[in-house]
Amino acid sequence: MSPSAITKAVPLPPSRPVPKFSTHPVITPSSILPKVASDTVPAWVQPDLSRLLQVEHNPGSYASRSVSLVNVDPGAIFSRISSPTPATCAYSSVQASKDLHIELNCDLVYINHSCSPTLVFDMSRWEIKVNPDLEGGLKVGDELTFFYPSTEWDMAQPFDCHCAQPECRGRISGAKDMPEMVLRKYWLNPHIEELLLEKKTTNGNGSA
Repeated sequence: MSPSAITKAVPLPPSRPVPKFSTHPVITPSSILPKVASDTVPAWVQPDLSRLLQVEHNPGSYASRSVSLVNVDPGAIFSRISSPTPATCAYSSVQASKDLHIELNCDLVYINHSCSPTLVFDMSRWEIKVNPDLEGGLKVGDELTFFYPSTEWDMAQPFDCHCAQPECRGRISGAKDMPEMVLRKYWLNPHIEELLLEKKTTNGNGSA
């Protein structure tokens, strides 16, 4: 090719840097969501608790309980926490972070404690999920329970557990008073993990 046929190349503008984000959305894989008909809004979206659970009001103090109306696979979402309000630490509240307690303001408050729970409260995502270790998943008629120390560090109203499970932990007063080797058998919220680390660090420094 002759020199006269070569045109001077026009330099391309410098490419703009790709923006970096400090956080990324976390998307729950559809493979672990409860299966529903294609023309039905999933009950856990709103949530429509009347389609998810039934509350049994029994005589006596703290004798009421809730049972499942649905079958849900292990690890799948049972319900979202959609109507919380900030609260002080109380027997009916749930600890959502190191410095925040909430009232659920709905029938989810009837989900009781068990040392062999069917559910986990994932407060970092405001979701209630089926215990990933629950063999066979959640079945219709199963009692809805979660392990209180998985959310509660220091409970306002400790109690003696009578869940009658082989692994019953007896006195339940929050994660603060439970041996770490026992807590490690359960799914724990990030704020409980953080508080456990702070406790370990403080004890290691001889300050407690």
